[in-house]
Amino acid sequence: MKTYVTAFGLLFLGWFTTHAENGFRQPTAGNLAPTTQASASSSQAKVDPAKEADIRRLLELTGAKALAVQTMTSMEDGIKPLMSNSLPPGDYRDKLIDLFFDKFHSKADAQHLVDIAVPVYDKYLTGEEVKGLIKFYETPLGQKATGVMPKMVSEIQGESRAWGEKLGRESMMEVLAEHPEIEKALEDAQKASQPQ
Repeated sequence: MKTYVTAFGLLFLGWFTTHAENGFRQPTAGNLAPTTQASASSSQAKVDPAKEADIRRLLELTGAKALAVQTMTSMEDGIKPLMSNSLPPGDYRDKLIDLFFDKFHSKADAQHLVDIAVPVYDKYLTGEEVKGLIKFYETPLGQKATGVMPKMVSEIQGESRAWGEKLGRESMMEVLAEHPEIEKALEDAQKASQPQ
């Protein structure tokens, strides 16, 4: 379950990074990426119908859709400031970002993520393993795990983000302290980029 949510996050973040690096240039026929609809459907090999039903039951028991929505919302909260900082200043910026996420939400469907997950689960888990996981998630302990998992993931993401930011700051400070010529070049570049 975490795998397909993470994969979605990486795909979305990859899209965002590509467009941020390219300055969010206006889409044209030459730079529009082909839709993933064809590639998604071609990558989904035929799954035994009984096993597919079990996988879907497992995904339902584990709250896959809700976790996908929670993860998308969390990513959105993290991506909005990045988008804002990467776009040139102007009155249009907040409106563009809001309209982008409105459009994205109108297209995003957690059920599609479940559909993507089915062949992946089929690939890595046998039918008996899927049935075993269903049995576990039908127990009180399994239901508790499902109930607390979104909170645990959210808390871990928050703590991980703070830890990563701290390591990033420390690493940058150490690099600049070890290489004063780079620190001076950075300071000079900052001064040159400020309006006079």
